[in-house]
Amino acid sequence: MKVHERIDGRLRTFIEAQPMFFVATAPTGPGGRVNVSPKGMAGTFVVLDELRVAYLDYHGSGAETIAHLTENGRITLMFCAFQGPPNIVRLHGQGRAVPVGEPEHAELLKLFPAPPDTHGVRSVIDVAVDRVSDSCGYSVPLMSYEGDRDLLIRSHERRSDDDLAEYRRVKNAVSIDGRPTIFAPDA
Repeated sequence: MKVHERIDGRLRTFIEAQPMFFVATAPTGPGGRVNVSPKGMAGTFVVLDELRVAYLDYHGSGAETIAHLTENGRITLMFCAFQGPPNIVRLHGQGRAVPVGEPEHAELLKLFPAPPDTHGVRSVIDVAVDRVSDSCGYSVPLMSYEGDRDLLIRSHERRSDDDLAEYRRVKNAVSIDGRPTIFAPDA
């Protein structure tokens, strides 16, 4: 494993070329569940500078990442080479969720050069990276990328802004452990 000072050169090229990455967060203390989520879709991730990245967080059945970021901000993003030379890049840092409706949310959306439909985006996850590392990835399998799924975008097209707001209120206010998110009524 090698630790790098920043996201630049071949690391940036590698990260930007990956069609999928994983996000890991955890609550503070010994209780609660660690969360790992796969993320993808072209145009939903951007390297903002050498120590800052962001991704679009679409409405989903859970809100673990948002709950953990609300509680402590800790986040790790992992990118794996499933094609070509083996490699794993991890970005550790402090993240925050910027929810739809906030003025900064609209400003952050402008930083994504070619996002898919953003109607279903519930927040932008903004990460200040404080550790960049890569490792061999020798055991990561070789797999072929066939393309992005469009099911998430199509499902959100059927919902109005009011429907999505209700979804956040009902399904995204707390984590599976009962931790509040930025969508909790008292947040």
